[in-house]
Amino acid sequence: MHSLKLPWPVRNPIALPVDGAEEAFPVRRIYCVGRNYAAHAKEMGSDEREPPFFFTKFPDTAVQSGGAIPYPSRSENFHYEGELVIAIGESASAISSEEALTCVYGYAAGLDMTRRDLQLEARDKGRPWDTGKNFSQSAVVGSICRSAHFGNEFEGKTLRLSVNGQTKQQTDLGLMIWSCAEIISELSTYDVLEPGDLIFTGTPEGVGAVNRGDRIELVINGLQPCVIGVEA
Repeated sequence: MHSLKLPWPVRNPIALPVDGAEEAFPVRRIYCVGRNYAAHAKEMGSDEREPPFFFTKFPDTAVQSGGAIPYPSRSENFHYEGELVIAIGESASAISSEEALTCVYGYAAGLDMTRRDLQLEARDKGRPWDTGKNFSQSAVVGSICRSAHFGNEFEGKTLRLSVNGQTKQQTDLGLMIWSCAEIISELSTYDVLEPGDLIFTGTPEGVGAVNRGDRIELVINGLQPCVIGVEA
């Protein structure tokens, strides 16, 4: 049997740094939760508590904190969304919310960067959000803090996002409509979660546009900041 020789290189998985460790966290899949803070749901046109819904980004949309990303093509309304990110470390299938956090490897601060004009156009036409959400370097993730160090208590831990030093988003993680445990439990009924999966848990109110040359910083208590620039 002859082995297949591909005319293109096979990429290694995107890997994210882990606090205090030489090892890195290879990214397998990226899931995102939509409208998981009541005030953000209202600013996006919904005011009811609905079951969590999910969308995905390709693994190679992930990019580490600390550099700069390009302003994306086909958009004139490029938005930040600051979020807590869950890193999965053990397989989970239809896991209960009581047991869900046992499969967590750690947590990170992350940015779900969005071509808002393309997302809203797709939403209004009843089409998938892919062009607005799933594009190169749209999932910015900071260093992962292992769950044993971060803990599993979220109330009282704040999320604060600033653009060029000006605060744009600020909330308590305890205000999530669906908790991290509930998100994991629900998502694991659709597919088996596996080590390497990331889950962006939703953004609070205050989303907005960034311009070329801007600097975005997301700070969550207990985690390394997630910082990215937008290329001029």
